[in-house]
Amino acid sequence: MEKKSLVSGNRPEISNLKFQIALLTAILSLAFTLPSPAVKAAPEPSRVRKAAVAGGFYPGTPKELIDFVDAMLRQANPPKIEGPILAIMVPHAGYIYSGPVAAYAYKELEGRDIRTVILIGNSHRHYFDGIGIDAKGAFETPLGLVPIDEAFAEKLLAADPAIVDRPDIHEGDHVLEVQLPFLQRVLKYFKIVPILFSGDSPELARKLAGALAPLLDEKTLVVASTDMSHYPPYAEAGAADKKTLDAILTGKMENLDTDLKSLETQHVPQAETFLCSPSGVRVAMLLSQNLGKLQPVLLRYANSGDSPAGEKGRVVGYGAIAFVAQTSATPATPSPAAAEKDTPHPQKPEEGILKKSEQDELLRIARSTVESLIKTGKVPDISPSSPALQQPLGAFVTLKERGQLRGCIGRFEPTEPLYKIVQQMAVSAATEDPRFRPVSPGELDKLEYEISVLSPLRKIPDANAIVLGKHGVTVSKGFHHGVFLPQVATETGWNKEEFLDELCSQKAGLPRDCWKDPAVDLQVFTAEVFTEEKKKN
Repeated sequence: MEKKSLVSGNRPEISNLKFQIALLTAILSLAFTLPSPAVKAAPEPSRVRKAAVAGGFYPGTPKELIDFVDAMLRQANPPKIEGPILAIMVPHAGYIYSGPVAAYAYKELEGRDIRTVILIGNSHRHYFDGIGIDAKGAFETPLGLVPIDEAFAEKLLAADPAIVDRPDIHEGDHVLEVQLPFLQRVLKYFKIVPILFSGDSPELARKLAGALAPLLDEKTLVVASTDMSHYPPYAEAGAADKKTLDAILTGKMENLDTDLKSLETQHVPQAETFLCSPSGVRVAMLLSQNLGKLQPVLLRYANSGDSPAGEKGRVVGYGAIAFVAQTSATPATPSPAAAEKDTPHPQKPEEGILKKSEQDELLRIARSTVESLIKTGKVPDISPSSPALQQPLGAFVTLKERGQLRGCIGRFEPTEPLYKIVQQMAVSAATEDPRFRPVSPGELDKLEYEISVLSPLRKIPDANAIVLGKHGVTVSKGFHHGVFLPQVATETGWNKEEFLDELCSQKAGLPRDCWKDPAVDLQVFTAEVFTEEKKKN
């Protein structure tokens, strides 16, 4: 029978087992044991997923595991993050190799009150259709049982038929299991929702992100478990991984897609993959885009060649990233790809931000950008003829097909010229709206384009300042955000109370009367909406 080692699991191996044991002993001798966080007694679970890689990927006895994990946490020195952390990206290899990198992310969780951890990765052992959850019972490690948040899992199972209860696919897979000892050392009372994908499906990632978004709050955390480049030489791995990290740090999933496709065509020596579990990273990025202004922060990068046990001819890359929300002192606003799914209706501009010729030019920019992206994979360079399009204004871009909504994405922050924001939102509406699959080449001639140019957001003390039909409104509390464009009240005929009740419940996932809560941020804006003229047959 093959013996397990601390570097097993398709990772660089140490040929001399005695050297490996001596190395581990030396590391552990430097550590002192910190008091273990209190473990909440759990009821007898309906089923228990036994530890599969204890004694292999990580030490198999409680004392050795505590010593090893605590030593790595103590040695980690990440930047101090004060704001709420929505998600982290962490590696999942043998602790000797990837553990010091993962520790940089888990160190950020110490002292935080996180109650539900959604663990996401791609199965390394099973192939199946859909998204597989282990929805009942508990996972076991040498440090004890970790209960599954069964109520949370049931909500996900009810959200989309692609999400299914598949405990069988979790058996034997290390991808999520190796995260548990770290979590057990840095959190006190928490439950998990284990989720595995099979294959790299952006469409399934969108479905899970859409199901998760209304369920998240300050006490939930998404853990995207993935290693990076597999098996190129040391220098080539570092160069490839830097490109991937740079793409993730933009916060835009289309940049990650472009990066991965580019690396696959570059024939990096010996490389087999550049993200072995991309689905979790995709979900974290989609949530970051759709739940408000979340900043990806790089905490640490290394590869197996940096480990005393590693060799540099054939390495695996590891990155740790935190997705951080703005603090309550700085109210969050939707990010460059924050999705608002209202269908705007054309209205006459109240203040005449743009002339008709400038509106037409923006519409042409939106269409040419989407058509170039879908046909060639490239976003065209644009030099607008009107200086008015250089104004820093937010905008929404809406795509329709035969009068039906096909995508709608918006951005409020006036951090770039208006024409660039329209380009970015056109790309996002065509490829990132989580309710729709990306636009295909065959649809391009059928699309209708509509743009809403937004005034800056203005915080208001209470609902008395809202003028229905004139103001669009945002509500924000923690990770919960919702927006209605001005036209929604006119379309529905709601009075102000109905308008705000639906905004809180439908869009923000908050109580219907959240707008009465002083802790909820209310902001208003106006919109100038225009659409392409219909072609005459």
